[in-house]
Amino acid sequence: MSTYTPDRWIILEFTSPKLEAPLQKVFAGWYGGYLNGDSWQLNSGNVSCHKNNEWYEFVGRSGSVYNCHQESYGMSGYMSSVYASMQQKAYASKDTTITIISLDNIVVS
Repeated sequence: MSTYTPDRWIILEFTSPKLEAPLQKVFAGWYGGYLNGDSWQLNSGNVSCHKNNEWYEFVGRSGSVYNCHQESYGMSGYMSSVYASMQQKAYASKDTTITIISLDNIVVS
């Protein structure tokens, strides 16, 4: 089990006839700095979400935990370009949709 704390993050919801129900995933990004480029990661799918005053804790299907600060909700420029690519592939497949879930609509368990 790994724990991640992204610099920026959003929740994406995937729907498809191939899925039994919509699947929500953390789309996380980190700034790379001078020597390393920015990076991103998509978790395996949210199993649970806990919230305190400043943080959301998402537990994924693989057991990984994403600790996401509320103030960090949103995408970097790099993440936006990756998301646009995901949208193009989903559109081309004609059966998958990807939706951004607003901070107010995150389901806390």
